[in-house]
Amino acid sequence: MYASVKWHNGLVFTGNAQSGFEVPLSSGEENTGFRPLELLAVGLAGCTGMDVISILEKKRQAVVDFQVNVEILDRAETYPKVWTRAKIEYIVTGKNIDPAAVERAIELSSTKYCSASGMLEKAVQIEHVFKIIEAEAA
Repeated sequence: MYASVKWHNGLVFTGNAQSGFEVPLSSGEENTGFRPLELLAVGLAGCTGMDVISILEKKRQAVVDFQVNVEILDRAETYPKVWTRAKIEYIVTGKNIDPAAVERAIELSSTKYCSASGMLEKAVQIEHVFKIIEAEAA
């Protein structure tokens, strides 16, 4: 895996990775792109989200919409102000979704498949919660 950033001015960068995609980065002051820790949160949400939806599809759950929210609840008071506590919320919308299937998919992602979660859980207390919304009949 490979990633780099190119500086433009001030605290504005463009990040790119081996995949060939680019993403704008900046500080809170510049506000022209993602802040670096926001990208970590997005990466965590994406990693676990891909696992969970893949597992739910294999379990033949009728998911019609799916969202993963990552909220950083606490950070250290001193620099480098690392995350100390976070919450990942999974919102699953579908027809007759089995709560046990969702819980198991989250567990598998957290303990076996998601590399981002595996790394971050070594330093951050992560709480996993989910909500199931019954889809309206068409």
